[in-house]
Amino acid sequence: MEFCDECGSMMKTEGDYWVCGNCDFEKARDAVSEASMVTTEAQEVSEVVDVSDAEDKGLAKTNAICPKCENDQAYWYMQQIRSADESETRFFICTECEHKWREDDH
Repeated sequence: MEFCDECGSMMKTEGDYWVCGNCDFEKARDAVSEASMVTTEAQEVSEVVDVSDAEDKGLAKTNAICPKCENDQAYWYMQQIRSADESETRFFICTECEHKWREDDH
């Protein structure tokens, strides 16, 4: 990722140049420095949690009312699914019916 030297906006690639979408500033791309950049294509996909053996996998239990069966116990874990400047999302899995739901901060 490159940021504009003129206005600080994020730049995009167009051929052999980085181009600012805000002020049209351009600068040549540098293959050596770009090789060390991390792209979203290189990031790993989030882990899928298999809840069939939730207790054996070390998921913590908490008091939470299941919206499906009204059981008062659930396994829970947190995962970052939105941008980094937003809080993590809490996921719950009912200990009785294995219904899954999530809780976001608002």
